[in-house]
Amino acid sequence: MSAGNRKFRKILIANRGEIACRIIWTCKEMGIRTVAVHSDVDRDSLHVRYADEAACIGPAPSAQSYLNIPAIISTAEIFNVDAIHPGYGFLAESSYFAEICEACNIKFIGPKASVIRLMGDKVEARRAMKAAGLPITPGSSEPVTSEEEALQIAREIGFPVIVKAAAGGGGRGMRVVRSADELGAALETASTEAAAAFKDGSVFLERFIDKPRHIEIQVLADEYGDCIHLGERECSIQRRHQKLLEEAPSTVLSPQLRAEMGAAAVNACKKIGYSSAGTFEFLLDQDNKYYFMEMNTRIQVEHAVTEMVTLADIVRNQIRIAEGEPLGYTQDDLMIVGHAIECRINAENPETFAPSPGRITAFNLPGGPGVRVDTYVYAGYMVPPFYDSMIAKVITHARTRDLAIARMKRALEVMVIEGIKTTIPLHLKIMDDPKFRAGDISTGFMEEFLASEGQRNPISANASRA
Repeated sequence: MSAGNRKFRKILIANRGEIACRIIWTCKEMGIRTVAVHSDVDRDSLHVRYADEAACIGPAPSAQSYLNIPAIISTAEIFNVDAIHPGYGFLAESSYFAEICEACNIKFIGPKASVIRLMGDKVEARRAMKAAGLPITPGSSEPVTSEEEALQIAREIGFPVIVKAAAGGGGRGMRVVRSADELGAALETASTEAAAAFKDGSVFLERFIDKPRHIEIQVLADEYGDCIHLGERECSIQRRHQKLLEEAPSTVLSPQLRAEMGAAAVNACKKIGYSSAGTFEFLLDQDNKYYFMEMNTRIQVEHAVTEMVTLADIVRNQIRIAEGEPLGYTQDDLMIVGHAIECRINAENPETFAPSPGRITAFNLPGGPGVRVDTYVYAGYMVPPFYDSMIAKVITHARTRDLAIARMKRALEVMVIEGIKTTIPLHLKIMDDPKFRAGDISTGFMEEFLASEGQRNPISANASRA
């Protein structure tokens, strides 16, 4: 099909859980049929029920199912799909998978394989973004090959430093090093973790910025060189580099800084020939100086808060762009209205963060003005132990941040998930935290919050949220 004339009849969703359901919702609105793929333990997941067609592609382990490229491509060919949407995680940032799709004449809903490859290599991405004019933190220009080389670089840029996996993200293969004595062990641990997670143990060093804010800029770019940004998301509330809560907009970005960071991201997109939805992640220091960290060439878990404040359907835009449609609107058309907050509800013990798989015996979702819930579970569903522990996202939107917080408290208080432990009690305590309510947050927030909770009353789940 020629550019501008690629209307999709059927899309396969190469993912599971809430993001698979999210993609199906938009496809239904667009009149596009969907094919769900699932492992044998996911056959009762809602994404399988919602899709028009479904196929089991393997047993529970991800390597034998959701990462099984031959099984996914075979299913796509059997069901005669036009395109594959990878969601996030699994194969979403696999340049190899994107190439295989192209070779099989199946449209990959995402950027070109060459761009995925460029931005997936964190060292190359830093180099490309520096050339595009984005500020980057001082660090190694290549993966480090020895402890001696790493020590020399660390002394040049100054401690503390952070060791990062060159081939991945999501908090894996990362270690903060505050002195020379800690460097050797951190290099070995980070490299081992990176090799296990990404099959590449290469690591590099950056100067560690203490207690920054984690700010993301959402972009949309079509295949004709047009690109806009959809404002920022504040993603600073994290535990061990894993996000727990996100909001939009940030409480500290002025309109001028938002415009500057957004324009920088848009310019970088154009420089590398990016198309589809994407996210630039930045660290913002206490002087409001920002530094490029990485780019995610896919939809994000936290895309919902951006959708709530802009009314943009990011999944719909991904599909339209993949169909060859022009973006259709300009930066001047963008409006940010109100404030949105997202809480990730994980099947975890809220005190220890240990996974809590099992059968959900009772399930009740909140409703009312300004409340959205993205989930794939229900009463009677067995949460499997094989995948990420997130089972739902609760998103609230209101005219002001204070009202968005009040709505989130109300939503979490009436949300019932029995049979397993969840992080709902943790989020309720965060909603009441004075620093959070004041917007006084950084990536160090959770460490301080959990330390203070340990000194006060421990977080406990009541019976309705056991």
